[in-house]
Amino acid sequence: MAPPFTQPHVESSPKRVRVLFGGTYIVDTTNAKLVWEHQYFPIYYFSSSDLSKQFLQQPSSSSTTKTNADEKVYDLVVGSKRAESAVTEFTEGELKGLVRVKFSVAEAWFEEDEEIYNHPKDPYKRVDVLASSRHIRIEYDGVELANTRRPRLLFETGFRVRTYIPKVDCKVELFENSDLTTQCPYKGIANYYSVRLPSGSLAENIIWWYRTPQLECAEVKGCVAFYDEKVDVWVDGVKVERPQTMLA
Repeated sequence: MAPPFTQPHVESSPKRVRVLFGGTYIVDTTNAKLVWEHQYFPIYYFSSSDLSKQFLQQPSSSSTTKTNADEKVYDLVVGSKRAESAVTEFTEGELKGLVRVKFSVAEAWFEEDEEIYNHPKDPYKRVDVLASSRHIRIEYDGVELANTRRPRLLFETGFRVRTYIPKVDCKVELFENSDLTTQCPYKGIANYYSVRLPSGSLAENIIWWYRTPQLECAEVKGCVAFYDEKVDVWVDGVKVERPQTMLA
């Protein structure tokens, strides 16, 4: 069965999945489930028996998480480390007998022996990076930031095409390092640049790049991408209408 699915959609995963929290593997299973709670990507759920009750405690008094009648919420506790309201157990419906661990609370998640980031990869999604000879020009507030005839186009299932431009074809003297980072399971850890215009004004975090991209996106190394939603873009001399939504 291929997407789009009716949510929630549940599939068995053939991978060994481990979750590290507090220096302990609280989950180590070959029976994980991929669950699509929405259309964008799946997350891992586990059978209740795959997460020992010794790591679960009733929510602390400071927790204000609201739950449904068919859910039980627990704090995740290993030794002195506690993550409030980090585990949800489902007691009714299609998800009955499954538990969900908040991805962000763990020190690490592994599929087999490979660490994964942000969320599991979608088995129905593909990411391709293709070399192109299109002429791409980028401006912000009338200032040219990039001009290239050798972009790399990243095609990701379900998302708009993103254009990656070699740094040497950009006005890098206008770039300022940002402390912002984000993670993508397909591309890796993204760093960001802001742009300091000749006027002195700052356009914050309008550029991202990957210092060490994941293998399937290795061709974007040495390149930057601009938020098409925030800059003006010309492709082969034709100005492109700005997208209205912020989808990476």
